[in-house]
Amino acid sequence: MKPLVLTVAGSDSGGGAGIQADLKTMLALGVHGMSVVTAVTAQNSLGVQGAWELPAEAVRAQYRSVVDDIGVQAVKTGMLASAELVETVAELLAGTDAPAVVDPVGISKHGDSLLADSALDAVRTKLLPVATVATPNLDEVAQLTGVRVETEGQLRDAASAVLAYGPRWVLIKGGHLPGDAVDLLTDGSEEHWLRAPRYDNRHTHGTGCTLASAIAAHLAMGRSVPEAVTAAKEYVTGAIAAGFALGGGIGPVDHGWALRRGLS
Repeated sequence: MKPLVLTVAGSDSGGGAGIQADLKTMLALGVHGMSVVTAVTAQNSLGVQGAWELPAEAVRAQYRSVVDDIGVQAVKTGMLASAELVETVAELLAGTDAPAVVDPVGISKHGDSLLADSALDAVRTKLLPVATVATPNLDEVAQLTGVRVETEGQLRDAASAVLAYGPRWVLIKGGHLPGDAVDLLTDGSEEHWLRAPRYDNRHTHGTGCTLASAIAAHLAMGRSVPEAVTAAKEYVTGAIAAGFALGGGIGPVDHGWALRRGLS
């Protein structure tokens, strides 16, 4: 039986991020991906032209349909759009005996808002406390905590601020800093610094979704949080290096890079 991983996130019609990126990542890593759609976006390489959230009862019904029949070894969350959906998903996660990777998606790669301001408090008080791993980028850290990071040394401050809301682990993604792509994984007592070269490739749409899904996939395989995050970082680094042009704007990372390497 393949490990079972569920993504609870929005749809990206351009196929680079969201549910589409999550399922591609899960396929590439050898787990069975399942999905709960929380919102539909009209989205392409240039940005998000529209977004429509689903009713909470539709999200709850999708989740219960999958988990109650098929089961799940890990859950990943992405775009949740509104306070009502954040609270609904947090309640569902709290009742599920599986690790949860929370990507607190607030802003798209193009700067478009994907989370209502009124939902921020629900993310802090409901969603983060049920997270096994939270994976905010620096913009999301600032949005949730007010902490602004400009140097590598300040990643610790960001991690402490997010951990104060209750996740077991936090991965602060320092990809927006200059130099190497440096992330900090910590549970407040142990630290793991993850470094990768920065590739001169602007086609990085879907990076955050892909990383969180890869973490969930490796957790479903039975790996520890540090092992899962390290393996996921390696996978997403390769996907960024292979990112390709699509449309007239920012193209996606290449979720299939490792599959092609394995077949060569």
